[in-house]
Amino acid sequence: MIGILVLTHEDLGDHLIRCASHVVGMKPRQLSYLGVFIQDDPEDVLVKARKLIEQLDSGDGVLVLSDMLGATPCNIASRLVQSGKVECLVGANLPMLVRVITYRNEPLSDVIKKGFSGGQSGVMQINAEESNHAD
Repeated sequence: MIGILVLTHEDLGDHLIRCASHVVGMKPRQLSYLGVFIQDDPEDVLVKARKLIEQLDSGDGVLVLSDMLGATPCNIASRLVQSGKVECLVGANLPMLVRVITYRNEPLSDVIKKGFSGGQSGVMQINAEESNHAD
């Protein structure tokens, strides 16, 4: 089973995990978050993230989800990547997290593809003509 680390600004990762647990009906194993706060030293967060990855990895690898490209959590996540063992997707959202939880028994490369497509397909505009609003 692929381990999942959600590495985000502040408590966003915790909230994403809570919401995903609600959607899938349980708190999945091998799933954790690490929040980065304004006062945190990135080097200290990196050490904590490496420890969490060790705990989350059962031998199938770990997928790190981060919230925003170029920001501190993403920069830390990029330092964790080890091809085929620890991979990272950026732009974490609830559909992405639910998708990786759902497919985490697949190989890491497949979980990455599923997470990426889930994240992308979960972002769209709903037009007034398409919605079912009762006015």
